[in-house]
Amino acid sequence: MTNAAPPLAADERSAPREAVLYRTRLTTDAVERPVTLVNVSPGGFMARCEEDYAAGDGVVVVLPLIGRVAAEVRWALGGRIGCQLQRRLGLGEYHALLQALPRG
Repeated sequence: MTNAAPPLAADERSAPREAVLYRTRLTTDAVERPVTLVNVSPGGFMARCEEDYAAGDGVVVVLPLIGRVAAEVRWALGGRIGCQLQRRLGLGEYHALLQALPRG
């Protein structure tokens, strides 16, 4: 696992995060692995995982109501990864997603 810069402090993030707790799947190189989303924003998410990911890895996450969404790992540290979605979610789409996700 290649470690990138540590995650930004909450006040340095480009968008506020909503705490969630949702088990889903992350696909990279045609291999699907379980992850747990712990926070989301219209532009990304943080997840806990047992696999090694590195900054720059391309992944696909499965989100409720939305389906498969491509993302890029921006940082990886201690069993957590921060990912930026390749396509920012629209406001309506994001609010529907929040309604479908259990809160953490």
